[in-house]
Amino acid sequence: MALDARIRELGSRHQSLEQAIQDEMHRPSADDIKLKELKRQKLRLKEEIETLRGHLH
Repeated sequence: MALDARIRELGSRHQSLEQAIQDEMHRPSADDIKLKELKRQKLRLKEEIETLRGHLH
């Protein structure tokens, strides 16, 4: 199913953003603006994943 593949792709991107957030938070001089943007992107992906999962059922 194409929908399953899309969900997996978004899940992978979501995980990559989580890693980027963790990396940024552990830097000595974390950039708050960059963190906010990464978290916003991660939330958008999560919402899209949930929407797509809703279409599966």
